[in-house]
Amino acid sequence: MGRPVAVLWVEVPLGVEKGDKHGLLRPPLLTCFGGDSKYHNMIPIFCQASLEIPGLSIAAFTAIMRVPYQERGFSMEVILTHENTDFDALASLLGAWKLYPDAIPVLPRRPNRNLRHFLTLYWDELPFVRADDLPHRRIERVILVDTQALTQLKGMSSRTKVLIIDHHALDRDLTPGMTYSGEELGATATLLIEQISETHLPLSPIEATLLLLGIYEDTGSLSYPSTTPRDVRCAAWLLEQRANLEVVNKFLHHPLSEEQRQLYDQLLDNSQIHEFDGQSVVIATAIAKGYVEEISTLAHKLRDLFEPAALFVLVELEEHIQLVARSSSETIDVAEIAARLDGGGHSQASAARIRGQTLDQVRDELLELLKAHIKPAVTVGQIMSYGVHTLPPDTTVAEAAEMMRRYGHEGFPVVEEERIVGILTRGQIDKALQLGFDNLSINFYMYKGAVSVRPDDPVQKLQDVMMEHSLGQVPVVEGGKIIGIVTRTDLIKLWSAPPQRPRRAEIAQLIEDALPASLLELIQQASQTAAQMGSSLYVVGGFVRDLLLGTPTLDLDLVVEGNAIALARRLQKRVGGRVTSHVRFGTAKLILDAKAFPIPYLDFVTARTEFYEHATALPQVERSSIKQDLHRRDFTINTLAICLDPDRYGELLDFYGGEQDLKRGLIRVLHSLSFVEDPTRMLRAARLEQRLGFRLEERTEELIGNALDLLDRTTGERIRHELYLILEEATPEEALCRLDELGVLAQIHPRLRCNGWLTEKYRLLRQALKTKSWKLEDGERLVVEILYLALLTYRLSAPDLESLVKRLKIASEEAALLRQVNRLLFSTSELVKARRPSAIYRLLKPYSGPAIFVLWIATDSE
Repeated sequence: MGRPVAVLWVEVPLGVEKGDKHGLLRPPLLTCFGGDSKYHNMIPIFCQASLEIPGLSIAAFTAIMRVPYQERGFSMEVILTHENTDFDALASLLGAWKLYPDAIPVLPRRPNRNLRHFLTLYWDELPFVRADDLPHRRIERVILVDTQALTQLKGMSSRTKVLIIDHHALDRDLTPGMTYSGEELGATATLLIEQISETHLPLSPIEATLLLLGIYEDTGSLSYPSTTPRDVRCAAWLLEQRANLEVVNKFLHHPLSEEQRQLYDQLLDNSQIHEFDGQSVVIATAIAKGYVEEISTLAHKLRDLFEPAALFVLVELEEHIQLVARSSSETIDVAEIAARLDGGGHSQASAARIRGQTLDQVRDELLELLKAHIKPAVTVGQIMSYGVHTLPPDTTVAEAAEMMRRYGHEGFPVVEEERIVGILTRGQIDKALQLGFDNLSINFYMYKGAVSVRPDDPVQKLQDVMMEHSLGQVPVVEGGKIIGIVTRTDLIKLWSAPPQRPRRAEIAQLIEDALPASLLELIQQASQTAAQMGSSLYVVGGFVRDLLLGTPTLDLDLVVEGNAIALARRLQKRVGGRVTSHVRFGTAKLILDAKAFPIPYLDFVTARTEFYEHATALPQVERSSIKQDLHRRDFTINTLAICLDPDRYGELLDFYGGEQDLKRGLIRVLHSLSFVEDPTRMLRAARLEQRLGFRLEERTEELIGNALDLLDRTTGERIRHELYLILEEATPEEALCRLDELGVLAQIHPRLRCNGWLTEKYRLLRQALKTKSWKLEDGERLVVEILYLALLTYRLSAPDLESLVKRLKIASEEAALLRQVNRLLFSTSELVKARRPSAIYRLLKPYSGPAIFVLWIATDSE
């Protein structure tokens, strides 16, 4: 016998001999010898160096040997994937085996040509076992990876448990004994690699390489839209584990076989481009004389060549027609279409085997399915801004530059007699200014021509127009009139936004659940009235934020694309009440009948834009679109809006990533000048952060630090207003202490502090108000916000208190209380010395009940 290369202790039942039908070691396959062991149920097996088992590697043999014996008879766990295996499936088998080493990873019967070549080279280093080499055992559990369709094996029964691990959403009902673990990522391998990394499991270089192949193949080398940051991080980690990119590149770009080349040429010749809602769809057909492997590889090559929204490859084989479909558009779900042809997959990649039809019949059916199932493409009207500033051609360069500074625009349409005659860009203005042509007409510098798009044009057409004319903004025209503008930034936001499923019905239901019936009916009447006036109505800001957080309020702010004052007055004629308005700001308040409605009024605001003549100034206001109106708001989580129009009811508008920041728990400003424009947003940021349990986004916190000195130029009334809003919170000390950390309190007044003492006093104050009855003189009352303020200023010296009162312009009655508390602080020594009640009464008689109450709280533990 040759020299032994391994000693394997195989667990077998008592009384079972080597080579028994229950065992794995069958003499025709393995030349081994063993002997009795001092352990009752263990036999040492010595394997010769000349080990040769057809189709069974050392690693696979070791994997089988790990299968434990169960007392009720032999059983095992297996890891399965789909047939026609690709690299993600193979990598997922390996990843699952690393996490479940007692399970046997079973290689499907039909790996594609690329995988066969890979396995030929690296078979001995991998743990895969062919189905034919599996032992005859009962299968206790199946770990199913990269698919949700279970392949049947001998040994499986109705009692076999199944764990599904997949990177697609669950698409079927789970039967008893089945569980699902997955998330929508670029590759299933990513789910497994994350666990391997977290548990510090070692990987050999070839294991790391195979896992990387799995990610790269399913994500198009990290370029497909379905790729996530988690896929990228896992790929980077695998490179740190010595994954070989040269091997990855070799097997991802495998040369075509002669059969594949011939089929590819035929598909290319028979490719037809169809247009559906402005999206191009390629259908390529061919007839193959024999079986051709990896049709999906040819589909990828055709997709790279045509760059369509979707590609459908139909190949007639001997017994069926093979469909391979790929999509790069969120509006074309190829899995949905493949399912109608008895196939499956996911939204961006699917396949089907079609029997009993001719190639022409399948192509015709496919065209009908596309007409029925392609969702409308995103249109210009969905991303544009309504309302647009225009310039006449005789505007001077200096005047145009001032308009750009005021509104922050990168360009303007140039209009003459209601016709577009050109477009002016910032680059053209900057060039003219550099040359000193301030007083020259923009007619000499603008891009000339009536370039425009319509609101119902697909976004692809907009992109083509921008590229053809090298423009970053394009006017939108309807009925011969310019109605808005769409910019390159709008396109970027569309591309970078995470895919959104239709949610109008869901959000409409949230509104219905949140609002009392009378208020819901009032909102619907307002929506109908706005529609009759040709206006659009939106609910915005805090109501939408809290609705999505699951903590709805009745704090409704309604924005009108139109005339808010006119809408409020027309609605008042239908529901009663009275209207107050502010013409300069385009706002109206509909005062409601307190008996009929649960809120005292509804606020209506005309959609507007704001610009600031200088830092900390009050804004100048002009009518604008909902998009520009939302852009003037403080934080992204407050830019969310819901359309209330009858034909768009429940549509969520999220231009600035507000919902994503809600999910992340972030307070983020919209731009870097936010605190420069309005420094009081610093106080608002801390209030919202603490109330919602969020955190300041890192850059936002940095911007607060940079803008602190601007508080010195902000009016006291505005700071006081924000400070009082904080004092109205349930636990204001949280926001105050955060402001202390940020340096805001000290900027308001250098002696203001929030510390442990203040936190404890605020707690005692709330407790006292709940549990104790305090006798007050007629006309006196305990206003909790002012009591909080008195404790905040309790330890200030008299001069410091006076400077704060003057700085914040605190009302005289409130200032009087603060002064009384301050004087009482410095009278405590006399109170301590006073022994007789009459003496104490005499000392306290000049002071109000609220002032004495604050003193009692402040000195409770002193």
